[in-house]
Amino acid sequence: MAPPMIPSEPFESRLVAARRLAPSVRELVFERADGKPFLFEPGQWVNLVFPLPGGDIKRAYSIASPPVEGERRFEIAVTHVTDGPGSGYLHALAEGATLRAIGPQGLFTRKPREGVPSLFVGTGTGVTPLRSMITAALAAGAGEPLWLLFGARHGEDVLYREELAALASEHPGVRYEVSLSRPDEGWTGRRGYVQAHVPELLGALRDAIGPGGPAPHVYVCGLDRMVSAVRDLLRNELGLDRKHVHAERYD
Repeated sequence: MAPPMIPSEPFESRLVAARRLAPSVRELVFERADGKPFLFEPGQWVNLVFPLPGGDIKRAYSIASPPVEGERRFEIAVTHVTDGPGSGYLHALAEGATLRAIGPQGLFTRKPREGVPSLFVGTGTGVTPLRSMITAALAAGAGEPLWLLFGARHGEDVLYREELAALASEHPGVRYEVSLSRPDEGWTGRRGYVQAHVPELLGALRDAIGPGGPAPHVYVCGLDRMVSAVRDLLRNELGLDRKHVHAERYD
């Protein structure tokens, strides 16, 4: 029997730290103001409530950090969208400010001890729940292959680049690939949209698993156009069981 989902609840969150991840992306670290630990599953999200002059609005943000027992903090990464009330509010939010939050929420999850070979495909801030899944699995001692394919327009838009590259160098099971759709001069890595590279990487992952090994799972997160393209590719052309394809879009 599957364990019960962690219940969602409203709470006050306080911004305790922030930094720039990319020209248009800000990372924000919140903590529960009531001092209680914030419990969630890797891949879940929270709703933040913004008190705007025209009334409160809610926006959902995937949790970028892994769950840690007793930890009351969580991280998100937010792209500044022109005329976007939520992103504009968060990019201007000062440390120490509080916001009402509701969470955790979402069924796009991967348990830290899932134990199955996995390919993660993300673009933009869609990498945040994948980062949570991968770091949670490694913290739990995962030894299965955990491969990440991340897509961005330019090199400056690659989020968590040094951190993810370090994980790949430190853990034999981790592979980290970046593809740029508008590469800068001198870029020697993968080019184009991520869906162009999924068949090769899934084939390589299957070869790494070997005959008789467990079938891989694929976790996809990003804008709807990419998610739909990758999901259809996996199911219709690459023969992956629907139950092994997990996807979430954020537009």
